[in-house]
Amino acid sequence: MAATVESVNIGTTRDVPWGSLKRSAIDKRPTSGPVRVRTLGVEGDEIADLEHHGGRDQAVYVYAAEDLAAWAKLLGRDLRPGQFGENLTTRGLDVQGARIGERWRIGSVVLEVSDVRIPCSVFQGFLGEPRWVRRFAEHGVPGAYLRVVEEGTLSAGDPVVVVERRDHDLTVGLTFRALTTRRELLASLAAEPRASAKIQGKIAALPKH
Repeated sequence: MAATVESVNIGTTRDVPWGSLKRSAIDKRPTSGPVRVRTLGVEGDEIADLEHHGGRDQAVYVYAAEDLAAWAKLLGRDLRPGQFGENLTTRGLDVQGARIGERWRIGSVVLEVSDVRIPCSVFQGFLGEPRWVRRFAEHGVPGAYLRVVEEGTLSAGDPVVVVERRDHDLTVGLTFRALTTRRELLASLAAEPRASAKIQGKIAALPKH
C-alpha cells in the first residue's frame, strides 16, 4: 500500500489546566484543502510553548494512523487523527522505522526527519490517561518531528514519497530509546549530522573519555 497523508491537523492556543504555561495548542483538528507549509510549520497551526516546541527542527509533527490504532486498542478508546497533537497523520508509512535525516516529499513540500517526540505533562493532561508520560516512553513509539527543506503546499490524500534514505540504522525508534530509556545509545546519534540541534547538544554534553 502506498504511503499517504490521511489527515492534516492544526490547532489554536487556548487555556489549559496542565503544565507550567497553562496554555497549549495540542488539541489539533483535521483541516481540508491544500495547506501551506513554511519553515516554521503548518500555516494556521499555533504553538504555545515555544521554549520546548516548534522551531526549524520541530516544524511538523507526524504520527502514523496504524500506531494510533494500536494505542486505541491498548487504551480501549477511540483516537481520532490529531489526537496526539500531530500535524500529519499518515497511513502506510513506517514512521517508527524512518531514519533520522531521511527526506520525504509530500505535495510540493520536502521534509526531513530531525527529531522525536518526548512526552510531557501537557500531553498527559490532554489525553487524560494515568501515568501517560511513563507509558508512552515505555511503549517507545514517539512519532517524528520534521524540518522543512522546501516550503510548499500539501493536502490530505497526498502520497508520501521517501526521496532520500540515510545510510545508517538510526531510526526514530532507536533515537527515542537513546533519549529516554537507553542513554548508552546516545553517542551513536553523532553519526547523523541532520539530527536536531537539541539532540546534538545532548551528544556534546556526554562525558569525554
